[in-house]
Parts: sequence; C-alpha cells; structure tokens
Amino acid sequence: WFIRLTISAMDDYFNVDFTEEEDFGTVSYFDAQLANLCKNVQAPPSLEEELHQDMFQIMTPPTEKPEAFYKDLKNDEENKKLTNFSKGTTTLAFKFKEGILLAVDARASQGSFISSNNVRKVIEINDYLLGTMAGGAADCSFWERLLAMECRVYQLKNGEKMRVRSAAKLLASMVGQYRGYGLSMGTMIVGSDSQNPSLYYVDDQGMMLEGDLFSVGSGSPFAYGVLDSAWNKDMGLEDAIKLGIKAIVSATYRDSASGGVVRVYHIHKDGWTKIHDALDVTEEYFKLYQNQKIKWSWKSNSNL
Repeated sequence: WFIRLTISAMDDYFNVDFTEEEDFGTVSYFDAQLANLCKNVQAPPSLEEELHQDMFQIMTPPTEKPEAFYKDLKNDEENKKLTNFSKGTTTLAFKFKEGILLAVDARASQGSFISSNNVRKVIEINDYLLGTMAGGAADCSFWERLLAMECRVYQLKNGEKMRVRSAAKLLASMVGQYRGYGLSMGTMIVGSDSQNPSLYYVDDQGMMLEGDLFSVGSGSPFAYGVLDSAWNKDMGLEDAIKLGIKAIVSATYRDSASGGVVRVYHIHKDGWTKIHDALDVTEEYFKLYQNQKIKWSWKSNSNL
C-alpha cells in the first residue's frame, strides 16, 4: 500500500498515470520509474566547487547586462557622482643594478576628505611577490589577496612557486572578465623568481605591461619628473633608495591626494626586503629642500 500511495502521489505531481503500466505495484517497477525520474537531476556541487566558484565572482547589478547598466549610470547627470569617485595616490617602482626598488605613499582620500595617512599600499602577496594599490582600495585589496591565494594553491599542487609573469597574467585575466563593471585598479606586480626580478603593470581593463619603470596614481606625473632626471639602470642600492624617497616626497608636496608616510621595499634575487616602513613625508621634504631658497621677484609696470 505504501508503494501504491507513493505512485499515486507521483501521478498527481507529474500528471502521469503510472497505473496503466503492466508491472505496476512491483518493487522493480518503482525502482525503474524512480531512476528514470532522477536520471536528469544534477548532483549538487561539492563544498570545494562552491568555494572555488564564489571566490571568482563579485556582486554585480541584477540586470541582464551589468556593464550597460554601469555605463548608463556613469553618463547620468543626476547620478554620475555614484560612480565618479575621486581617488589619489603615488606609487612607483623601477629596476636598477641590484634589483627593483618599490616606493609608495600612505594617504587615502574620499573625495576631498583625507580619510587616512597611514594606509599600507603595498600588499605582501608572499615571500617573493609584492603588489601595489592605486585606484579603489577595496578592488586592489580583494583581487591581490585572491591572487595570493591562487599562488599558494599553485605551489601546493605543483611543488614550485608561480612565476611573476604568470601571477601578473592571472591577475589581468581575473579582473579582465569584469571590464566595464566599474572596477578601479592600477596596480604593479613586482617580484623575483628564477627569471630575475620582474616588474609588471596591471589595470582594471585586464591590460598587462612589462617595464623597467612605472609610476601610478594622481601624483605620478610629479614622480616621473624626478625619476626621469636621475634614474638609470646602473645605479646602486643607496642611490635608488634616495631617488625613490625623493620622487614620492616631491609628489606628495605637489599632489594633495598623496601624503602621509613613505614605504620603501627592495626586491632582489632572494625575495624582497622592507627598507623603510614609515618615513614622514613632511620631515623628508625639509631634509631634501631645506637649503633651497625660493627667490621671489616682482617688478612694477606703470603701463599696466
């Protein structure tokens, strides 16, 4: 009777009269029908599969085309302030004789409001790889920490460290799938592997560039002015440190969205070393320019 009751319920649910079958009511019949009904049912994903899928997904607008929604919102005169965020920073890295020097400031801004002067804009991905933050702090932090996880998983699976170029390419691929969704990233991936120290620039469009010198952020034009005047690949470590500090300090003096302290890292064949953790930019500025006198000249012109 239990089997017949179950079949009757299945009749009502699937709108099929199972009682017309010849072997209706037998256990073999019931097993066959149940297997037939379940053959197209997919097994739920494992916990590992769910975690892996979720880590590569971020919340997007619940529309058919999120990129079109974001574009319309950005062009909307009334609501474009929701997407046009004011950002500011100065980060730089360059190659020299003994590796790569990385220097950053520490100011975080929210529009015209300075929210912090002690932000760590260098993300220590692992013992041989570093990433910088420029743009949206949340975007840079999320994707670079995800990159750190992927580098660790790769090392555990393959028994070797992921190459710097591969890490930069992986980051570019991950953020590239969200092109046009409103991400804000201009990051540098710096590290050392068997191929010697490498320097890459990755942005929110999925673009990856390899170079010898990069500066990213609102203060980068001022930093480039200092770097272009003194940088060369044959300089030593001490000269490179002084140049990196001078470039960041000069940029913070001219760019109000950059400031706080200077952090300096040296990337070499054995990994990376933190040279300075918190040099006050104001103190460093007066050390650099205390002997420089600004001369003002003014001449009256009676014809004006």
